[in-house]
Amino acid sequence: MLPAQTTKQAIEHPELEEAIESYLTRASRSIYRARLENALTYITLAKGLAIQSQNRQYRAKTNRVLAELYLELGDVKKAEKQILNAITIQKEEDDQIALAYSYNVYGSICTELQQHELAKENLQQASLFIDKNAIDSLKGPVGLNFGLLALAEEKPELAIKRFNSSLPIITSLNQFYYKAKLYTNKAQAQLILGRIDEAKETNDLAMQIGKEQGYDEIRSDCYQLYSQIYEQREEYTVSLSHLKAHQKFKDSLFNINKEIIAQEAGAKLDLDENNVLMQELTEENKQQQKSLKFGRLTTILSIALITILSLLTFSLYKNNNLRASANKLLKDKNTELVLAKESAERASEVKVQFLSTITHELRTPLYAVTGLTHLLLEESPTPNQKEHLNSLKFSGEYLLSLINNILDLNKLEANKVELENTSFNLKKRIGDVLIALGKSAKDRNNTIHYEFDEAVPTKIKGDPLKISQVLINLIGNSIKFTRNGNIWLRVKMKNQIKNKVYLHFEIQDDGVGISEKKQQSIFENFTQGSVQINRRFGGTGLGLSIVKSLLSLMDSEIKLESQLNQGSRFFFEIKFDIYEDNLINYTEEAKKIDYDVMIDKQVLVVEDNKINQLITRKILEKSKMICDVANNGDIAVNKAMNKTFDLILMDIHMPGISGIEATKQIREFNKEIPIIALTAVTLDDNLDEFYTNGFDDIIPKPYKTEEFFLKLHKAFTIKKQHS
Repeated sequence: MLPAQTTKQAIEHPELEEAIESYLTRASRSIYRARLENALTYITLAKGLAIQSQNRQYRAKTNRVLAELYLELGDVKKAEKQILNAITIQKEEDDQIALAYSYNVYGSICTELQQHELAKENLQQASLFIDKNAIDSLKGPVGLNFGLLALAEEKPELAIKRFNSSLPIITSLNQFYYKAKLYTNKAQAQLILGRIDEAKETNDLAMQIGKEQGYDEIRSDCYQLYSQIYEQREEYTVSLSHLKAHQKFKDSLFNINKEIIAQEAGAKLDLDENNVLMQELTEENKQQQKSLKFGRLTTILSIALITILSLLTFSLYKNNNLRASANKLLKDKNTELVLAKESAERASEVKVQFLSTITHELRTPLYAVTGLTHLLLEESPTPNQKEHLNSLKFSGEYLLSLINNILDLNKLEANKVELENTSFNLKKRIGDVLIALGKSAKDRNNTIHYEFDEAVPTKIKGDPLKISQVLINLIGNSIKFTRNGNIWLRVKMKNQIKNKVYLHFEIQDDGVGISEKKQQSIFENFTQGSVQINRRFGGTGLGLSIVKSLLSLMDSEIKLESQLNQGSRFFFEIKFDIYEDNLINYTEEAKKIDYDVMIDKQVLVVEDNKINQLITRKILEKSKMICDVANNGDIAVNKAMNKTFDLILMDIHMPGISGIEATKQIREFNKEIPIIALTAVTLDDNLDEFYTNGFDDIIPKPYKTEEFFLKLHKAFTIKKQHS
């Protein structure tokens, strides 16, 4: 080691020392965020500058941060070696502030080595220097390490006490990493003591900080804790999902390459230590050169030079081998990922093509159902017939929503389905659901009991179709598995905060019930209670899976209580906005339509399906419009060329040329006539294609009558203004 006076002769480089501080701060932040390669780079740069400045205190500080990196990498022995080097230098320099930080790190290292008494001594020594020098920023971390020591000694109550006493100062100083680490270990202690609910709440706080600050290791620990919490709750499916999330973090690149990073750290930084030693020997030789002979000095310097060159050569060789290994590993992984990506893309293309075809084939007959229902409702049916037709209309809307969800199940699972946010009367909506399901319940001799809390606002804002779909699936499920029994539907107000209302929904029956084993998988796709149940009751086994996905989309969760032969109880809670009378919907807008504008308007319907032709024609003629029909795109182009129309309703998929191609040809000789796409295709991804090729508007089939007439009225009005 250098003599004491050598330190005083150290070169003073304020700019170098400022750069060292900056690199070490970045290294610490990188360690917190598990960016270990970045941390290694910053420590290497800091150490090089510390050697250049010949400042032993900064060398010691660099050793301390390096010890923290080795501790994160899991190489506790190397971490111990580095922190002892730092403490030795800091003792010689009597740097009490730096010693406080180093003793704190050494205390956590001893805890990992299960040297509990030595850990306690080091943390007490750190506390002594903290109090003596008023180092407030270190009080919280030292208290945290005392808690970790208590946890390692299997004293969870003491650990929680330590964590609670450290939390206020950590919070006041915005030490987010230590706060998140404190919460995860406090949750671990609470879990050991059997306080499962408290452990989950504490772990939620840690996860929130981990997500906000980008602490991947914290998030990984939180997922592992969630897995243990739900396992103790016997919610094994949820436990497994969190365990998978934890493993996903653990299998990420920085964990796979921890060993490589550790070896690279040793190769880079051990060389730096040797460089420091050689510089110290050189400085010592300079102090003694007056008493040494020239020949002896030459020999020592030659040996030193050979040693440095040997170390440098060995280090470069080792670095190259490590980098080659890492590159080979990454190359192999990249090849696997490319193959998997290509396979997934091929499967996705086949799936998209299938869904595109089946969407049109399913929606076209459904258009006939909804269209004929509308026409029958306009024919002055009897009250009894009107009730049945309204049920049919509601069921048609539900069936359309169900078809969309089945066809877009991949979007549902990927959380890409969008929620509507429109006003509706929940009580009336549920009444429609019960009317639609009334016959099914009656056929099985079941009685449905409806309890609706009158405190619920008359109108709320949300997605009425998806609420209907959830209730139809759950109530329909109860009807299917209950005979000669009772079904209860309860809607209760749980809470109201300003303009938001929290509602509790509950569907209960006294049917066959579900076994505990099957309750774990009942919400998975295509799953039913058993093969016997499938044969006896039928169904796809998709309903409860859709319910789970839809409720998840609405920030809710389906829960189940059931016993065999005693019935089942499904319940969930949803938050809605309270409706304010400043929104406009299609029904209200339709009341303002001036139907006189449509009288005697010439409309060309381009449609290859005879039933759809008949329905559309009757709807138009009922409003006193004059309708002409073209069976395909070629006929439509000829008719548009030889006759004057006020509007064209254009189907897309037809024999011969498509509706898009027909529209493009019509636009070559008539750019003014409004053309509306009346189509059963899914519009999520190709709206721009319609407008680019000359369409003025789009009406998806099957459509709501109010929307249909609104868009026709808009087209006629715009044309009149341009005339």
